[in-house]
Amino acid sequence: MRAVVLLCLLMAIGRPAAAQIDLSGNWGPPDGFQEDQEERRQPGPAIGDYLGLPINDAARQWALSWDPSRLTLPEHQCQVHVSPYIYRGPMQLRIWDEKDPVTQQVIAQKHYIRTWGQTRTIWMDGRPHPPAYAAHTWMGFSTGKWEGDMLTVTTTHIKQGWLRRNGVPESDEASLVEHFVRHGNYLTRISVISDPVYLTEPLVKSDNFVLNLNQDIDWLYLSTCEYEDEIPNRKPGSVPHYLPGRNPFVSEFAVRVGLPLSAVMGGAPTMYPEFARTLGTH
Repeated sequence: MRAVVLLCLLMAIGRPAAAQIDLSGNWGPPDGFQEDQEERRQPGPAIGDYLGLPINDAARQWALSWDPSRLTLPEHQCQVHVSPYIYRGPMQLRIWDEKDPVTQQVIAQKHYIRTWGQTRTIWMDGRPHPPAYAAHTWMGFSTGKWEGDMLTVTTTHIKQGWLRRNGVPESDEASLVEHFVRHGNYLTRISVISDPVYLTEPLVKSDNFVLNLNQDIDWLYLSTCEYEDEIPNRKPGSVPHYLPGRNPFVSEFAVRVGLPLSAVMGGAPTMYPEFARTLGTH
């Protein structure tokens, strides 16, 4: 009998836990945005500010063709941020687990994101990602696994979106790896974006959230967006843009912050401290 009990204990200890820590709850951004504030709140990043982004020439050309008036088009006014970017805004986040009613095993973790009312499913049951030709969505297809007390999430099948909301694009071939780590009432999300079309190396970002213990906050999660005719008498089919070499605001940010244009145009070298030593040669 003692041998059977001992065997059961050993099996329980050796069995990998389905979840190491509880991430459920209502989360919101901390007061202020200490990291990347210009990307995450109004008025947003400046045109021509691609500092710290490992973009290639194709991404830079797309960004230089960007006209912010494009967002006044009805089809873009309520366009959802894709999953790599949507967590970076002034949003509210609700997390809960969906469990099998019989076994009580976690099937999926759900994230309800107040911005545009998105519900994201992170499958925790070991299912594979769909084939490459499967439909792409704003949130993509996500699978998660626990690595100790850290939840690691891998996402594919994401629609085309933005790396920075001043025109720097992210392609629909991008993939996302996230690490969610909880420290008491604080939640840290670390994201790693890989994009073979527009990035020469992965882009790493982090965001922090604070647990909201106020239960009377349902109104914070209501999201509405209605498009309207912001610019009257626009020609049908018109899409605001700049042709190559015609963007009048290319150097505006560089002049304002006192940096060479080569620095603010981004690229992998601008991500590292060693780049500062080359500024005198540009």
